[in-house]
Amino acid sequence: MNFALSEEQELLQTTVRDFVAKQCPPPAVHRVFEGEREAVSALWKGLAEMGVAGMVVPESFGGAGLELLELALVAEELGRGAVPVPFLGHSLAALALARGGSATQQRAWLPRLASGESRATVALAEDAGRWLPSDWRVELANGRVRGRKLSVPEAEGAQLFVVGCANGALALVEAGPGVRMTPEPALDRGRPLATLELDAPAETLEAADAARVVDAGCVLLAADAFGAAHQLVRATASYLQTRQQFGQSLAQFQALKHQLANMALEVDPTRGLWWYAAHAFDHAPAESPRAAALAKSHVTDRAQQAARDAVEAHGGIGFTWECDVHIWFKRIMFDRLWLGAPELHRERYARLEGW
Repeated sequence: MNFALSEEQELLQTTVRDFVAKQCPPPAVHRVFEGEREAVSALWKGLAEMGVAGMVVPESFGGAGLELLELALVAEELGRGAVPVPFLGHSLAALALARGGSATQQRAWLPRLASGESRATVALAEDAGRWLPSDWRVELANGRVRGRKLSVPEAEGAQLFVVGCANGALALVEAGPGVRMTPEPALDRGRPLATLELDAPAETLEAADAARVVDAGCVLLAADAFGAAHQLVRATASYLQTRQQFGQSLAQFQALKHQLANMALEVDPTRGLWWYAAHAFDHAPAESPRAAALAKSHVTDRAQQAARDAVEAHGGIGFTWECDVHIWFKRIMFDRLWLGAPELHRERYARLEGW
């Protein structure tokens, strides 16, 4: 059995990594955190031209027709660069439409989503931490959706919303007068959130499986958090090699060597969790919910610990705005909490296992 990536998958990651390195260095991310949003559109346009916007869209609708693993490999690179683009919500919305939309809905939207001409996102969370389809209460009846959705990623500028409704239904809602959005405070300024007040016409995604969309989201968040944590480990190693104390680099101090080694040992082995969860989504659907829950809960937890350790290893500068560490720390916190905290998914895993 081959546990490595294919040449095509490695090329995909290398291509995205090179794009991120050239087009989105840390100073550019800092500018977005400070309120400059102009670069976001250019970054997203560049990724869309590379095919990222339509990776899971069938080729017949202008997409690449790839699987969730390839999409997760892109998420890893975006997390590694803390790239502030509307990838997460758009990808999940495109996946829901590609897997569960009618032929008419797919013809109307998928080519536009794949090309980047239009942008979509998902509206899943509700009050009291209701992230899972079994807990949704937003009403879908008589061709209208009514209710309130929280923590909607990149809502501003989206033309289409995939909305989670009562009884695990998914609905397509176009931006318009019946969709009122209010920005929410967000730690990760590269991925803004909004609250939606909905009283709008809607079309049901009749064949969509909302639980599968949540599983895909868990995998993408785990991959993103892994990429961010991996970057923090490397950045911390580089800092310790260059920072001088008592006439020698900090990397020579045994305690810091051990801390850095522990960071790497906590982060690197988790790669297999989200790789398998992404593989299972398309090739072992019976295993997919458990694998996704485990990847989301464990990878994001280990990533957050690595972020804490990175701040400590950077010393006093690690707590400052000018230091890059906080950007990845906040990105990991988003990944850990969006779609529910690790405790929620550990409980879901236990329930799925019948414990």
